[in-house]
Amino acid sequence: MSLWSRTGAAGRAVRAVARRIARAARRATHAGGAGGSGLGALIELNALNSAGDALIAVALAGTMFFSLDVQQARGQVALYLLVTMAPFALVAPLIGPVLDRMRHARRIAIAGTMLARGLLCWGMAGAVLHKDPVTLMPAAFGALVLSKAFGVSRNAVTPRVLPPGLGLVTANARASFTGVVAASVMAPLGAGLVAVTNAGWVLRAATVLFMVGAISAMRLPSHVDTPLADAVQAAGGEARNEEADATGEPGEAGGHADGRGRWRTLLRVGPVVSEAMLVNAALRALAGFLILYLAFLLRTKGFVDVFSPNLALGLLAAAAGAGGLAGTGLGALVKERAPRAILFGTLLAATVTAAVCAAFFGLIAALVVAFVGALGQSLGKLGLDAIVQREVGDEIRSSTFAVTETVHQLVWVVGGLVGLGMSIVAANGHIALAVVAGALALSLVTLAAPRRHRRAVRRRERAAEGEPSVADTTA
Repeated sequence: MSLWSRTGAAGRAVRAVARRIARAARRATHAGGAGGSGLGALIELNALNSAGDALIAVALAGTMFFSLDVQQARGQVALYLLVTMAPFALVAPLIGPVLDRMRHARRIAIAGTMLARGLLCWGMAGAVLHKDPVTLMPAAFGALVLSKAFGVSRNAVTPRVLPPGLGLVTANARASFTGVVAASVMAPLGAGLVAVTNAGWVLRAATVLFMVGAISAMRLPSHVDTPLADAVQAAGGEARNEEADATGEPGEAGGHADGRGRWRTLLRVGPVVSEAMLVNAALRALAGFLILYLAFLLRTKGFVDVFSPNLALGLLAAAAGAGGLAGTGLGALVKERAPRAILFGTLLAATVTAAVCAAFFGLIAALVVAFVGALGQSLGKLGLDAIVQREVGDEIRSSTFAVTETVHQLVWVVGGLVGLGMSIVAANGHIALAVVAGALALSLVTLAAPRRHRRAVRRRERAAEGEPSVADTTA
């Protein structure tokens, strides 16, 4: 057989495998009625988004953490943590409200984030080749802001494409899992392309992905958009309530909570959402602390002679990645009405794990607690997103997601900075994890104790409104 024949046969085999993988992925994303409702198309769009983000990360990634001295690496990582907060300075006060006002044109908004990132990637490709930081840094910042805007839009849209019989946690888990898989596949491909060519070609490939995503966003079903008449009516209700607040006269509710205007409604999302945000904040802070404290601890301290610091660090990264995947997989299996139980159960499991690993600290304990920390972050995010999607009205859902994303990025950064500081002053993992376990236990007791009181308050509110209580419906 000639070389051309063998090459052609290999190409046909690759195409056949690719088609089988694509058909299997389509069956998975469109299962349970997701294809007809539009959820499957939204999940596939999220996969494109994650793949594009992975290519950007690969193109711009450095190896400073591995090549610098430990003390220099700490300073670089601390600076990186602070820089990651910069996009959220725009997401919460600006992007969220803008997306709420565009809820009658969400497909255009989502397509716009994709199109703009494609153009920015094309500009970054030229900046990388010409070593132009003046163009590269603003473009990278803009791409990061737009990535957060896409995430907020996707979360806000999900309830509108949810098929009957499928829970919100399951739908969010499917989207997260496909995003992780797409990024995991695309990242090594991008790294290989960098090795063969340069980072500019990887950014051009990201441009193509985002352009395809922009077209796919416009092909989402029309019910993704809130009808314009409903959006105008809701906006009028908000305006009347703001006027009623100023005059002291009652107005007609325009929001999900008490109709007191956009920003006041965000501050009054209700006890269920507030509770979920606090529990998730504890889990996010734990994840930020663990990943950085353990990373620097493993770089400076060998637990077993046969393990080098870099090998131990690789095991840590693998444990954290496996925990995130496991959390997403478990989220796809939970029942529809379980998000609050997920949050508190995950916080309890993280507390117990931290306490046990503090007593038996070593390399295995470090890997176990990293796995549980990443699992808790993943499950906590799924539970919180489902609660916001269920409890918050369509007219302020994007703003609420923008606020929750900002708050939880902030606590992740705070947790990471605490981990950096703890790696300097407390190189003993027993002490550090004991402190973490105590903080988690305090958070769990503080958040769980008032729940009985809040349930009683909600029952009284339902009774006042003439709605049957849970006890009445189950009697």
